[in-house]
Amino acid sequence: MILDFAANLDFYRNLGIEGRYAKAVDFLKSHDLKSLDNGKYEIDGKNVYANVMEYDTIPWDEASYEAHKDYTDIQYIIEGCEIMTYAPVDQLTASTPYNEAKDVTKFDNSVAGLRVAVHGGEYMIFNPWDGHKPKAADGEPSHVKKIVVKIKEN
Repeated sequence: MILDFAANLDFYRNLGIEGRYAKAVDFLKSHDLKSLDNGKYEIDGKNVYANVMEYDTIPWDEASYEAHKDYTDIQYIIEGCEIMTYAPVDQLTASTPYNEAKDVTKFDNSVAGLRVAVHGGEYMIFNPWDGHKPKAADGEPSHVKKIVVKIKEN
């Protein structure tokens, strides 16, 4: 799990395999993120792609932990603020089995985890071993625009 700011994106360009992180960083830096429409953006086929979404945050207890086996997430807040919670996968209890088609396992909320308020221009990077719970309200529910860049790790 990594928490960082837009100004530091270049630091992560050389991570991973086949220049996939560099492609993710280039996409984030070369687009006016606020003007992107909601939806999926292919960057490098199934190796790197992005999902832009907007929603209202929900109470922490209503959000759910998740983890992925094949992809790392860069969860970048474009506008607004939400609480993202981190916990190692091996500390979590699965509530739904792994869905291979969606590359996701859902977990229950029995672990408090590390809660971080992430604001516009900030992001968290979650690797496959990182359980994460996005979409939680920082106090009162608020509107968030976010881009999640998915990077295939195998």
